[in-house]
Amino acid sequence: MDSLETLDNGKPYQVAYAADLPLTSKHYRYYAGWADKIHGTTIPVDGSLFAYTRREPVGVCGQIIPWNFPILMQAWKLGPALAAGCCVVMKLAEQTPLTGLYMAKLIKEAGFPPGVVNIISGYGPTAGHAVATHPGVEKVAFTGSTEVGRIIQETAASNCKKVTLELGGKSPSIVFADADMETTVELAHQALFFNHGQCCTAGSRTFVEERVYDEFVERSAERASKKVVCDPFLPESEQGPQIDSEQVTKILSLIDSGKSEGATLVTGGAMAQDRGYFIQPTVFSNVTDSMRIAREEIFGPVMQILKFKNVDELIERANDSEYGLAAGIYTKDMEKGLYMANSIRAGTIWLNTYNQFHAHMPFGGYKQSGTGREKGQEALDAYLETKSVIVNLPNKNS
Repeated sequence: MDSLETLDNGKPYQVAYAADLPLTSKHYRYYAGWADKIHGTTIPVDGSLFAYTRREPVGVCGQIIPWNFPILMQAWKLGPALAAGCCVVMKLAEQTPLTGLYMAKLIKEAGFPPGVVNIISGYGPTAGHAVATHPGVEKVAFTGSTEVGRIIQETAASNCKKVTLELGGKSPSIVFADADMETTVELAHQALFFNHGQCCTAGSRTFVEERVYDEFVERSAERASKKVVCDPFLPESEQGPQIDSEQVTKILSLIDSGKSEGATLVTGGAMAQDRGYFIQPTVFSNVTDSMRIAREEIFGPVMQILKFKNVDELIERANDSEYGLAAGIYTKDMEKGLYMANSIRAGTIWLNTYNQFHAHMPFGGYKQSGTGREKGQEALDAYLETKSVIVNLPNKNS
């Protein structure tokens, strides 16, 4: 399965083996544990009435997953839906259908009744549109770009479907001067370059305190320039190819915009190989908040490093985005770190770490980064209806 994920997506085999597959397994195990723990409550009411609630499955759920973490995103969607008792029609990303289809084979071998899990491939405007608009689908869950998320929300409104959306981000990665420089350079590097930068939580606005800015830029550029970009099946590979030519064109266009708008290209900025979709790890310094590379989701290996002077200024700038998916904070001062965590409008905050994903921790965004939550107990709520039952008991003893 890990080899198939690398073949399908282009991520290094070592990453698929060490991260994607173990996280996928943990998600399925976590939600398997919920299957017999979903229940309503008995509620005391006045008079001769007995009242209770039931948690019932929403019904048939349409699920549309992205190409950046195919097997893991399938688990994020299938786990809570099946634990809640729903049937699923899942559309795979057209760029990466292989592991999802193989999982469908395993689901059949495991003995799932026909019709409970239905895995389809196809394009968004056709297969995805059909899932979002079909009158027999009661709920739609989508992970992908904010642009497409808006379309899903509009089309699902045709029959008032329930909708959860996990969308894009432009997450701040905040480096205070008191942070351990060596550790923080690596954390901020991984925050951006993990999965070739094709990660919705990518720490793609790196804010660095003024008095350590130059040192951080120098070290980050050195780290990026040493990143091994090659065949993802080779053991030394740290970065494989981007997903397709469309994504390469978008990334290179945004790199060009950074140069034309006055940012300093410190390293990278071009193709890394003479063939394929390999892009050099790229670092920009002297980036300002108004530049396209500081506002648009690049979804590629391009780091933007911005400078800040004080906390009040920083909070305003960090929140000045249409997105609110995640943020990273690096400091030895826990009081300052927690103050920042409480001040940033984002669904997940990492303090002195980044990209830590656990099945029992809810995940989702503020603002245009989405609605609802994946993972954890909260993800189950999107797949359940609450029914209230009130019974007249003339001889009620209360």
